[in-house]
Amino acid sequence: MPAAKLSLAGLLISSVLLHAQSSPLSSQLDERISAALAASGAPSVSVAVVENGRIAYAKAFGKANIGENRPATAATRYAIGSVSKQFTAAAILLLAEQGKLSLDDKVGKYLPDLTRAGEVTIRELLSHTSGYEDYAPQDYIIPEWTRAITPGEILDRWAKKPLNFDPETRWQYSNTNYVIAGQILEKVSGQPLVAFLREKIFGPLGMATPGEITDHDPGDASAYTRYALGPPRLVAREGPGWMFAAGELAMTPTDLARWDVAFLEKKILSSRSYDDFTREVKLKDGKPTHYALGLGLGDINGSPMISHTGEVSGFLTSNAVFPSKGAAVVVCSNEDGISFVGPLARQIEELLLGTASEQELSEVRGILESLRQGRVDRALFTSDANAYFNEVVLQDFAASLQALGKLQGVTKTNEQLRGGMTHRTYRAQFQKKTVLLNIYLMPGGKYEQFLVEEAL
Repeated sequence: MPAAKLSLAGLLISSVLLHAQSSPLSSQLDERISAALAASGAPSVSVAVVENGRIAYAKAFGKANIGENRPATAATRYAIGSVSKQFTAAAILLLAEQGKLSLDDKVGKYLPDLTRAGEVTIRELLSHTSGYEDYAPQDYIIPEWTRAITPGEILDRWAKKPLNFDPETRWQYSNTNYVIAGQILEKVSGQPLVAFLREKIFGPLGMATPGEITDHDPGDASAYTRYALGPPRLVAREGPGWMFAAGELAMTPTDLARWDVAFLEKKILSSRSYDDFTREVKLKDGKPTHYALGLGLGDINGSPMISHTGEVSGFLTSNAVFPSKGAAVVVCSNEDGISFVGPLARQIEELLLGTASEQELSEVRGILESLRQGRVDRALFTSDANAYFNEVVLQDFAASLQALGKLQGVTKTNEQLRGGMTHRTYRAQFQKKTVLLNIYLMPGGKYEQFLVEEAL
């Protein structure tokens, strides 16, 4: 990557960090992220958080390269894998705005040699409802992927097979869809995909770091994997051509957060395009897919969430945007083969969305700490709960919780009404293990139930 781009990236990230230091979230995030990274054993994690429509936090923890003892910083780039798909979809929507194509165009208008190209539409490609078979479903790097390939060769081998199902009758994730979409984009625009993205999206938004994952920079995070529960191991990367429009990009989490801010503000695309971008695509029989165009749709405790995860060899990414809250969370790590990024992203999202007040979490932590010592403040509990906490119960709580080490954090996971009470669930992270808390509160605030359960 040219030095000028890195210099600009450093300046932009420095300005973000100055703002982040003033965020009330900062100290809580530092503590939780550090604890999660230590518990995971991953080399590094880098996080960017958007709060109230602004980047409020950008920080990296751990090592970008273990052998070189090189620390990860907010300026370290990570491969973002399938999070790249939303950029491909946005580029297609830009071409549609210019009248150069339509989402309802048949693939055969541009690539007539592909299977049933006269039936499948661009919209079906972008929503994974086309039926084309996925060329890269594996979650580890296979030998073939280390050799170079062209997108055309991928399509010759996978997009000329019989479809896995009739278009729009099922939803099935397939990277092949996005290789086809990328080929259409390049044919219509007359530009390479990444060059188009730089001109139309990255440049206008001041995103200085995005590039192709095969263009390695010495400052990038190195790729690691894990075999079973073993230590981080350096792992090979995909060769040129394999990821293309399905997962080609690398960038800093801060630049990905800049895209999230623009997404929240509906920049780059028109309002109509954003509607197409984020509208759920349903099957012919009306069944939901919970997917739009390169974007997954869901919610966290009632807050709508637009998100996508990404995985390529040695890297995991989560990117989630909460339009009703003006918020977003980006989490990147340089190790695959580990369930770390998703749970950490969820912790940060719940903290950001205010699903539990600090007073509430503090009280729960206090009760847990007391139970670790075999004690309970009986004034906080109903008569039923006090009957439950007899001497045998308190002894078992103390012995089993002390064995888990220091309590590192409590995160609320759900709340609902049941039986005239408030039912709440939490995850409590100790040094050695995470457990679940299953709690019922009476209308007056007393605890009718406070159970600790194993998280399997």
